[in-house]
Amino acid sequence: MEQWKNRVAVVTGASAGIGAAIAVDLVKAGMTVVGLSRRVERVEALKDKLPGNLRVNLHAMKCDITQEEEIIRVFELIDAKFNGIDVLINNAGLLRKTALIDNDNSDIIREIIDTNVMGLVFCTREAYKSMEKHGRNSHVVHINSVVGHHLLCYLDQPSQNMYPASKFAVTAITEIHRQEFIRSKHHIKVTSVSPGVVKTDIFLPEHRDLIAQGPHLLPEDVSNSVLHVLGTPPHVQIHELTIKPFGEVF
Repeated sequence: MEQWKNRVAVVTGASAGIGAAIAVDLVKAGMTVVGLSRRVERVEALKDKLPGNLRVNLHAMKCDITQEEEIIRVFELIDAKFNGIDVLINNAGLLRKTALIDNDNSDIIREIIDTNVMGLVFCTREAYKSMEKHGRNSHVVHINSVVGHHLLCYLDQPSQNMYPASKFAVTAITEIHRQEFIRSKHHIKVTSVSPGVVKTDIFLPEHRDLIAQGPHLLPEDVSNSVLHVLGTPPHVQIHELTIKPFGEVF
């Protein structure tokens, strides 16, 4: 991680779970981190997890990544205030359990796509503008999922709605970004990190107890994998990293 000391990282969905763990660990690794969230006060509270001398390196900014105009405004502000963006962690994600064939769930479907797909695309596009302008080595990490590679279907369980479809899209988008970054002639890496079950607030409270009883990852496990990906030398690009808890059956 030495190459990223004093460089700037943006983490979406930084208020809890995987995003919060990544934001804290990147600051500890020597980066200046901008944590984006609708719950900006929760990002501010993460400073309590940092040594006193590092708290100034975590900055909270309010951003709803389902709103393209808001993304554009916030990323322009970050670029101007911090002299560019070097690392983008697209972590923000949404899971809702409801069948696609149910009535009156159009808003849920759109919210998942707007968060998990369109938000990721627009955040990457705006971060790329900054990366292109400043011309430094950069890295984009998409927090994907194992269900973005293999669809899990259990007839006795509620449908995961558009979540797997949105993560399959992230898998495809990662390869598209890899090719586009190569064509851009800028040294920008892209990596998809696909965890298995992670105990986070993305699940409803009644499901978290079930998850805790079986094999599961913690947000810190995923964060450690992200730091590993970022720590590779310039000539190495980890395109896809899958991380599962030991004993996971799927």
